[in-house]
Amino acid sequence: MAPISIKRILISESVDPCCKKILQENGIQVTEKQNMSKDDLIAEIKDYDGLVVRSATKVTADVINATGNLQIIGRAGTGVDNVDVDAATKKGIIVMNTPSGNTISAAELTCTLLMSLSRHVPQAAMSMKAGNWDRKKFMGAEMYGKILGIVGLGRIGKEVATRMQSFGMKTIGYDPITPPEVTATWGVDQMSLEQLWPQCDYITVHTPLMPSTAGLLNDTSFAKCKKGVKVVNCARGGIIDEDALLRALESGQCGGAGLDVFVEEPPKNRALVNHPNVISCPHLGASTKEAQARCGQDIALQIVDMVMGKGLVGAVSIRAQGETQMQTREADGSNCLKGSSGYMTSAVMVGLLTDVSKSCPNLVNSLTLAKESGIKVTRNHSEGLTQGDSCEVEISVNGSSYRATGSVQGGAPVLLELNHSVFRQPVSLTGNLLFFKAAASPQLLPSVTGLLATAGVEMESFSAPAARSGDQWFCVGLSSLLGDLGALKPLVKEAAQLSV
Repeated sequence: MAPISIKRILISESVDPCCKKILQENGIQVTEKQNMSKDDLIAEIKDYDGLVVRSATKVTADVINATGNLQIIGRAGTGVDNVDVDAATKKGIIVMNTPSGNTISAAELTCTLLMSLSRHVPQAAMSMKAGNWDRKKFMGAEMYGKILGIVGLGRIGKEVATRMQSFGMKTIGYDPITPPEVTATWGVDQMSLEQLWPQCDYITVHTPLMPSTAGLLNDTSFAKCKKGVKVVNCARGGIIDEDALLRALESGQCGGAGLDVFVEEPPKNRALVNHPNVISCPHLGASTKEAQARCGQDIALQIVDMVMGKGLVGAVSIRAQGETQMQTREADGSNCLKGSSGYMTSAVMVGLLTDVSKSCPNLVNSLTLAKESGIKVTRNHSEGLTQGDSCEVEISVNGSSYRATGSVQGGAPVLLELNHSVFRQPVSLTGNLLFFKAAASPQLLPSVTGLLATAGVEMESFSAPAARSGDQWFCVGLSSLLGDLGALKPLVKEAAQLSV
């Protein structure tokens, strides 16, 4: 993948001023245009290499397909629900977010809603403003000794757990990714959802919105909960089924809800907002000065680091490359190659598809394009190979198979082996290279040299296999590519050439 050049960025929403400042200080031209319609954005985006958004701008497939040279979509925040990641990936555009920018703010708001549900703070404040003094009406409950169920144990879930433990709450949770032994180190006993629902006095959700999490709390799961359970959603509208929540509130199965997010924002159906046992906010999870400054700074620095080749953090459409660049700074040898397998697989696909795909393959979209082209891709990592730290690529098509083994020496890529022909010296993968398969003989090299001379091509290097018998692969470095490989037919059994 060629170095990413970002010269012009469009910021389509209100982002902390430090974002624009950091980008400009690093030679990137920045334009700020807010409140654009979809048509306005489609017309505007054609002139930019990058786009920075928050949550209001809907970067749909139509917008993405209208782009000309767009290479990066930066989301100054955590979720990317408003970006069509699949469409961006297919077009080779990196989608990046700031995974930790609003973690503390979202966790603190979650804790605020949990405590407000426990002590009816907003309702009591409104009653006071109305001139009332009603102590009995707002009888609350202590959080000490209660059980808090946390669904989603990522960054925010962890921060909520540690804070609510300070109130003496027991924290249990569920997460399909974070290992139980990890969550146990920060005091969360992990279990299945079926085990979690009946135990909780309070439940808070911290998952992304996807098919598997939509309506996670519904009529069925509410029925399994303790009567009077209180729930909080500061993650994404739709994780809690809003109609089911209203029914649970009306029946008393749910004793109260703290909602910062809704399926439709702002919500036109006000039944939940107006319910006396619901505390609602207009999506304030990241609405602190600190979070906005952090998200704006993070997305700008992440873009700058990417352009300068320092690393790729927060990329959701190209995990393999981002993980590789992080790991290569922390590991070497076999561990580094193991972490780099996804990156190398994408790189191989770029090479295979460059001359045959109508799209422009790069590290972002190559695996998607390969799948669409009917190419089956598998990868694995093996310890203790005889070639040391190396990468092996095998391509099978129409019953024929080709295998190459390469590595990196002195910062440069080299070929070690081609179809079981091990080269005496590693072949430097640079310049014009001619590969041919032939039986080893004393006459082979003079014959090939003479043919090249007749064609006006100079031989710059020659790499022979270690084996001296049978059909073997050879490599010749050329001053320029041969005009006609057919001239080699009398001398070799197979031949191919390329420029690197």
